[in-house]
Amino acid sequence: MNLTASQASQVQHNLRHLRVFLAVVDTNSVTRAADVCHLSQPAVTQAVSKIERALRTTLFTRTSQGLFANAQGDVLAKRVRRAFGFLDPALNELSPRLRMVATSSQLQALIAVREAENFTLAARRLGLAQPTVHRAVTQLEEEAARPLFERTSYGIVATRAAGTLAQAARLAFAELAQAEVDLAETLSEEAGRIVVGAMPLSRSFVLPRAIAEFRKFRPNTPIHILEGPYADLLAGLRRGEIDFLIGALRDPAPIGDVEQRFLFNDTLVVVAGSNHPLTARSELSVEELAAYPWIVGQRGTPIRQHFDTLFEGLDHPPTSIVESSSLILMRELLNGTEHLGCISYLQAQAELSRGLLKALPLDLSHTARPIGLTLRINWMPTRAQEQFLRFVSSNEEPATETP
Repeated sequence: MNLTASQASQVQHNLRHLRVFLAVVDTNSVTRAADVCHLSQPAVTQAVSKIERALRTTLFTRTSQGLFANAQGDVLAKRVRRAFGFLDPALNELSPRLRMVATSSQLQALIAVREAENFTLAARRLGLAQPTVHRAVTQLEEEAARPLFERTSYGIVATRAAGTLAQAARLAFAELAQAEVDLAETLSEEAGRIVVGAMPLSRSFVLPRAIAEFRKFRPNTPIHILEGPYADLLAGLRRGEIDFLIGALRDPAPIGDVEQRFLFNDTLVVVAGSNHPLTARSELSVEELAAYPWIVGQRGTPIRQHFDTLFEGLDHPPTSIVESSSLILMRELLNGTEHLGCISYLQAQAELSRGLLKALPLDLSHTARPIGLTLRINWMPTRAQEQFLRFVSSNEEPATETP
């Protein structure tokens, strides 16, 4: 997902206008804001008017005592302060003057080049000419008086400061996109979207219920469910592309800028196809299970860690292993072969209840693992996102004992 394209918004087009807007909010005066921003009074008035026209709303109540932010103005100011709270420290690290001269276009170019590690690919992603993107990055480098990218044989790689600024700009743009959603809410309009990073269990158990409940109240809000390796989903969350993750929690938390919220515990289950010879057995040894081919999650996942632990110390642990988190692939493979699967009990619950898979008699109660939400620290959800989170969190803790 490309943040700079998918979350482009009217409000983020002119960062300098947004700084002027905040000055008017803080001073309640065009005159005092002009002094603070070192601009003429007409320039301040024009900046505020342009923002109001772009958003198709008024942001101030004009009185003889001055300009006072109305409800829409307060909503926008809150998000804009958060956006600059991400952006300004990174700009100051490069050059204090960048706070006043850096533009959205330059920052979007920086983000795209950092992602693509190539000016041509970055330009294509933004729908711009390559010289335009190159010039935008060069302007930032000239103001910072240092290179922002290092040229290598593999491409161009962002410096640490450039990476920090790109990350800050992403989060700032995400806040400004959220601002438009918040403003729509003040007008009782359904706006914005929900973007969830979904690990396998959540797609089978948590999300279907939450989406069904959410749809009763917000029938038109787009919901994007993103799948992929945990590391990729976590990176998308930290960049502001994903609102939150649902799945197995990590111990310890993966990095300091995210928080984890516990929802419930889940255990693992060993499953087989309905005609597998082991389904008729009442007791099984680990040595017997090791002789069969398996399908199980990739290395580094909590499920795989429990699976590997199960066969620790055996002279002949399983050697025929298919690595996949796909329940569909597991179901079809198990029903056509003698493969066994190791999977979340709740994820497999629907297949077990319908007789599409069978649980083998193996006590895996020790594999209980916490399932929950992973969010950015200090993330401020929109009203719709907050409502969706409530439905996710309201799932009653399920019984997870395997048959």
